[in-house]
Amino acid sequence: MQHQETIAQPHTPTGSLSRGRRRYAVVDCNSFYCSAERVFRPELADKPVIVLSNNDGCIVSRSDEAKAFGVEMAGPYFKAKEIIERNNITTFSSNYNLYGDMSWRVMETLRIIMGEQNVEVYSVDEAFINMDAVPFEELDFAALQIRETVEQWTGVKVSVGVAPTKTLSKVANHIAKLDKEKTNCVTVLKTMEDVNSALYKTPVGDVWGVGKQYANKLKAFGIYDAYHLTQMPEEWARKNLGGVVGLRLIKELKGEPFIVMDEELVQKKMIATTRMFGAPVKDKQSIKEAVATYTSRAAEKLRRQFGAASAISAFVVPKMPRSGDGHFSHGPTISDRIMLPHPTCVTSELIKAAMKIIDRIYEEGKLYKKAGVMLSGIIQDTSVQGDFFIPKEKNNNRMLMSMMDNINFSMRDDILKFAASGTNRNWKMRQEFRSPRYTSRWDELCEVR
Repeated sequence: MQHQETIAQPHTPTGSLSRGRRRYAVVDCNSFYCSAERVFRPELADKPVIVLSNNDGCIVSRSDEAKAFGVEMAGPYFKAKEIIERNNITTFSSNYNLYGDMSWRVMETLRIIMGEQNVEVYSVDEAFINMDAVPFEELDFAALQIRETVEQWTGVKVSVGVAPTKTLSKVANHIAKLDKEKTNCVTVLKTMEDVNSALYKTPVGDVWGVGKQYANKLKAFGIYDAYHLTQMPEEWARKNLGGVVGLRLIKELKGEPFIVMDEELVQKKMIATTRMFGAPVKDKQSIKEAVATYTSRAAEKLRRQFGAASAISAFVVPKMPRSGDGHFSHGPTISDRIMLPHPTCVTSELIKAAMKIIDRIYEEGKLYKKAGVMLSGIIQDTSVQGDFFIPKEKNNNRMLMSMMDNINFSMRDDILKFAASGTNRNWKMRQEFRSPRYTSRWDELCEVR
């Protein structure tokens, strides 16, 4: 394939994008897990910080200071340990109770200042905002106010990008993070000159919706930045970028809105709970205890949306020996599925089915490193037909499950649990560096002296 050097002419005329244009902002938390930890450890404000994944396996969040020392994102912790210790980098295990609560605070702040109908939560650390109601000449001020208000109310550092489309707002956010000192973590693309300049600075692999595979494909065509991607013909996009999806991407980069604001997904179609074990597990009983615990978590999530599951799946992943070259290899996922006699949200019924699956898929003598469950075929539990010949309160045991959920929510730490979940739980994932759950446990509140 021939290398494409440059494109001579801009794809659209320069000038203001003010009149008749939609306006979107994306608010993205900076190194969110690290930022959440720093809220309660202010002495770490300008110090290198990293957060590890489940089981303290890989690095899933790193501050700018840690990045400057050469700590790689998603790299194994053991490989980076020498850099971490040499540079005194503060290390945390994942604290999802804290991160979930801090995420809620950030999103609730955005809903309060911008209106709930204008906020679309995209991920735990990111949200889109409809800015159509903000006058064009006030976009810079409004974006800065959003950033300052979120940081003042929650302590979490954020970047804000504003543009005519959601894809361009992601580009703007990328630019805001390139040089935080220069941009003040806010970038507003108000003219085509702004857009083209931002597209030039954005590697094609950093464009929202372009994965690693497509990025390599585009580079083979000589397309290395987002601007040159916008120069490709529509038919080329259909052929080489996944049909309509690729065409929509290029149009969005040209300033034509094709991705609208979505309502928050309240009713999930599938619910899964999976975890790595703290250490490889060999005996069936420990695996059953783990799967029973994961089933209980999934059932709680199911009841929160007043759902009932028609099917349950469970899986285990065996630990594979290292290959001859010393690299790890991913073991095959061994799974099975059971259709339930009737849709249910009752934990005991779901655990009973999950235990049957483990009996089917467990192999004696193997070491297992991970397990999980998934509930599917979810319907509203109010539409489940009860048994006419038993008392109403026993139909689906909904009252019993609600009481159990309320006690566990108020008392925390699974004060009520099914015996199948075990008591010792030696299989629990490793969290050697977890910080206190400052905002969700009375006995772990931050102390001020």
